[in-house]
Amino acid sequence: MHDSAMAIAIIGIAALACQWGAWKARLPAILFLLIAGLILGPGLGWLNPDEIFGELLFPLVSLAVAVILFEGSLTLNFQELGSTSKVVQRMITVAAPVTWLIVAITAHELFGLSWQLSILFGALMVVTGPTVVTPLLRTVRPSEKVANILRWEGIIIDPIGALLVVVVYEFIVTQSGAKAFSQSLLLFLEIIVVGLAGGAAAGYALGKILARRRLPEYLQNLATLSLVFMVFTLCNHLAHESGLLGVTVMGMWLGNMRGVHIHNILNFKENLTILFISGLFIILAARLPLEQLIGIMTIPCLLLLLVIQFIARPISVALATFRSNIKIRERVLLGWIAPRGIVAAAVSALFALRLAESGVEDADLLVPLTFAVILGTVVFQSATSRPLAKLLGIVEPEPRGVLIQGANQVARSIGKALQQQDLPVVVCDSNWDNIRLARMAGLKTFYGNPVSEFATQRLELTGIGNLIALSPLRELNVIAGMHFRSEFGERHIFSIRTSADNNKAEKHQVASTLKGAPLFSEDLTYAKLASLIGSGAEIRATRLTEEFTMEEFRRQGGSQLLFAVTDKGKLKPFIAGETLEPAKDWVLLSLIREPKPKIRENNDEQPDLP
Repeated sequence: MHDSAMAIAIIGIAALACQWGAWKARLPAILFLLIAGLILGPGLGWLNPDEIFGELLFPLVSLAVAVILFEGSLTLNFQELGSTSKVVQRMITVAAPVTWLIVAITAHELFGLSWQLSILFGALMVVTGPTVVTPLLRTVRPSEKVANILRWEGIIIDPIGALLVVVVYEFIVTQSGAKAFSQSLLLFLEIIVVGLAGGAAAGYALGKILARRRLPEYLQNLATLSLVFMVFTLCNHLAHESGLLGVTVMGMWLGNMRGVHIHNILNFKENLTILFISGLFIILAARLPLEQLIGIMTIPCLLLLLVIQFIARPISVALATFRSNIKIRERVLLGWIAPRGIVAAAVSALFALRLAESGVEDADLLVPLTFAVILGTVVFQSATSRPLAKLLGIVEPEPRGVLIQGANQVARSIGKALQQQDLPVVVCDSNWDNIRLARMAGLKTFYGNPVSEFATQRLELTGIGNLIALSPLRELNVIAGMHFRSEFGERHIFSIRTSADNNKAEKHQVASTLKGAPLFSEDLTYAKLASLIGSGAEIRATRLTEEFTMEEFRRQGGSQLLFAVTDKGKLKPFIAGETLEPAKDWVLLSLIREPKPKIRENNDEQPDLP
């Protein structure tokens, strides 16, 4: 296709369709994007990135990879790294090098690659990444311990693995020229020094600017993106190929500075990363010659996939979990799930271009091999991980827990009452004071926006199957309901009425299909409920029996029914306009507006009043 504008529009529509399809199917978007690129490019011949972008293709891919590496390294918090379990730390320090070594040897023996390319390919195969692991975990829903290990491994190995690939590549570049070994070693050290110094200096400078609020919020995202591009190009100018190392170090430095709030930057990079990931995958897959991909699908390629799936990963996990409290069944599933993702695809395509220009032999095999492993691991593990988890008996329990939008006083009171009924509860809020009070109340919390990409990668939903939106802002409740509708189902989305819902004009109302089932009663809004709780009203639990029935409870009066917990531990909220008939052994959670006086069972024992 020679019309560049039309081609770019097709890329955008294809990216949207792929992301939507992945969201509906609950599969990693990378699978759909790669297939779309292969169809549009070598399949139908509609998309030729080299003709569309010309000489700009190489710089655009480089900048996109730089942003992706910066985004990954920005999420690597060293405090979180130190607080994770020893198994997660071993997955990085022990399992990753073992995988690197096994894959490098296998690639050298099966495909005859040079040791330099084999080592680089092995480093590429170390990276899994949360962009493919998280959607897979939501489909498999393994036990909380397994999910946490895999999720944090993906988050931590993403920037570390990218940095490893960059360093290996830089060493290859310094060794591929005609310079003597000593000169090449000095050049390699120069690249490392420039990358480390440039990235650290830029990260420190930007961190100080943000901490001292020298920039208004609406300029922080632009300043960050511009500085990432500047660091990338300036480092490359000072020392060839040091730019990727520079932006990776910059992200690590900025993400670990104290007193720097990067939440706005994180939210911005989420949208930007989705844009770059979607476009980059389609473009890179479209550049791949179909005959080359088909040609690589041979017995050696199948053997490589088998080695990665059944030898490298299990051995790595076995070493990482040695003498740990991880059960054998959990180790099996950990050794089964390790799909490759965006960093492997993007970095391999970028480095293949540069290595081919440098005259490195067999560099053109790097991309099809990487794409074959990505397709193989994503497809195979997506199809088999859930049945294997069920067979091993380590799937998570029935999702009966509650995700609460908001950590305000109302949300904390309700969350604590639900938690006392042995229901898993997670409260989410972007207000730190609310989160702090929720943690002091013993509630599990998530500090951030639950509908952000950051939450998609880090919000743990194991055992959670309901959303209760308790924000005083109607818009936040609606957005949360729309976001989690596919995750929990329409019948498990509940929202409290707000003052904005009292507007009778139809044009100002939110569609009932979007805001979730209205909680409690028509006249009980968030403001009224907050006022009652603030005035001393309490949420109390009452168990129904054969003697104390629902009719007897209603006869007593003086309370507002909120929730019912069945005899099987399932949550049943009371919905405005609907009738719920609790049965024997159900627990009612109701708001007692006025404490009732205690009545003694034996009046004869009461002392005489003066």
